[in-house]
Amino acid sequence: MNSQKQLNIYYALAPIVILTLLAALSIFKWDAGMFIPLLGGIVASAIVGLMAGFKWAELEKFIAQGVARALPAIFILFLIGAIIGTWILSGVIPTIIYYGLGILSPKIFLPAVAFITGIVSMTLGSSFTSLATVGLALMAIGSGLGFPAPIVAGAVISGAFLGDKLSPLSDTTNIAPVMADTDLFSHIRHMMWDTIPAFGISLILYWVVGLNYSAVATSDGKVQEIMQGLDKLFFINPLLLVLPLLTLFIVYKRLPAVPSLIFIIALGALAALLVQGSNITQIVNVMTDGYKVESGIETIDSLLNRGGITSMLPTIGLVVLATGLGGILDGTGAFKRIIETVANKIKSTGSLILSTIASTFLVGLASGEQYLSIILPARTFRDKYKERGLDTKNLSRCVEAAGTVGINLIPWSVTSLFASQVLGVSPMAFIPFIFFAFLVPAINIVYGYMDISIARKDYSHEGFAKQGLAKNVVLKKIL
Repeated sequence: MNSQKQLNIYYALAPIVILTLLAALSIFKWDAGMFIPLLGGIVASAIVGLMAGFKWAELEKFIAQGVARALPAIFILFLIGAIIGTWILSGVIPTIIYYGLGILSPKIFLPAVAFITGIVSMTLGSSFTSLATVGLALMAIGSGLGFPAPIVAGAVISGAFLGDKLSPLSDTTNIAPVMADTDLFSHIRHMMWDTIPAFGISLILYWVVGLNYSAVATSDGKVQEIMQGLDKLFFINPLLLVLPLLTLFIVYKRLPAVPSLIFIIALGALAALLVQGSNITQIVNVMTDGYKVESGIETIDSLLNRGGITSMLPTIGLVVLATGLGGILDGTGAFKRIIETVANKIKSTGSLILSTIASTFLVGLASGEQYLSIILPARTFRDKYKERGLDTKNLSRCVEAAGTVGINLIPWSVTSLFASQVLGVSPMAFIPFIFFAFLVPAINIVYGYMDISIARKDYSHEGFAKQGLAKNVVLKKIL
């Protein structure tokens, strides 16, 4: 990029300000969703790019590059839609719902939701797959027990992104240390400092919130009605739970994501044929348009009538716009300009941690992408950490805190849109209840200003000035 194309900070911020204003109006006043705000952000970014000297062909290329980064995720969204359809038709999700209604107590339901989804997500290394399988089943169980859908969705998402943050199988967990110049397992161990307290506090909060609803949870009669309805629609058998176990085995073998998901779809289709007696036409239809039923029981109909490739099209449209916007802001240097401006004002370790998290949120706000939210701040702040003698695993922990988990607090992020589509709850309804997403970034900021768990490292061999490596005495031996 030549000097004539360097954006000033006001130009760089303008598209993000316009996006945020349009989003606020669209969500809170017009009730029109995020298509127009994202399109408005792209138009504003293009105008700024043209004013800065870029040619339209260059701007189109930036948009295309942004969308290209999302193509693997888009393909996975299609496959997830097919998984939901086949796992409902096969009776797998109904079986989980059936036994869950009989086992889970209302008094511990919400923390159990977060914990169960967290264990599954840790094993799978995929928040999307966890949301679409066990998460969907837990939503149905919650509805049967009388819990508000937004609260259950918040607990499901908290658990799903525990695994996305910590599992060595997760793509974001692998990207963050590479971008920050540290190793994977040092990164994972360092994240225990924010993850364990945040998830523990989240479980306590879900337990407290759950107590307010457990006393008025649905009566046994309503639960029995749902269980009997499921029993009439499907052949319920504990052997169907073998499919989730096979899914865990597939992940254990560390096969590539797309072939693994295709195999999971095939398992669901096979179970539908052999166990439920479905035919090929029915299987193809649920893979395409989702499961459809009129059982006469509203709860069953509202939670099982979903899935299919076509159900993912609105979400994919928003993903294309969001990633296209991220591409143009990245290509014109707007992101780089904003982050560098923030980085140049850092005066302490606390302000460095805060700036890293704020910059990651800002990229997420404008792009909706996990990957871009992790990659750009990690690349920009890496030398800042080394200059201050701070181990770059502090940086990787911060970008994961905001870019992997905190991004769920942005209503138009890819993760929030996907969760909304799968769980059937609007982002603005469930965001206040994703306690884990609020706590992880907040804990990192507190750690930064109180110098807790901030690891030091000498990077003088890389040409950075040697810094004092004194630490909190209590933490010295631990770190």
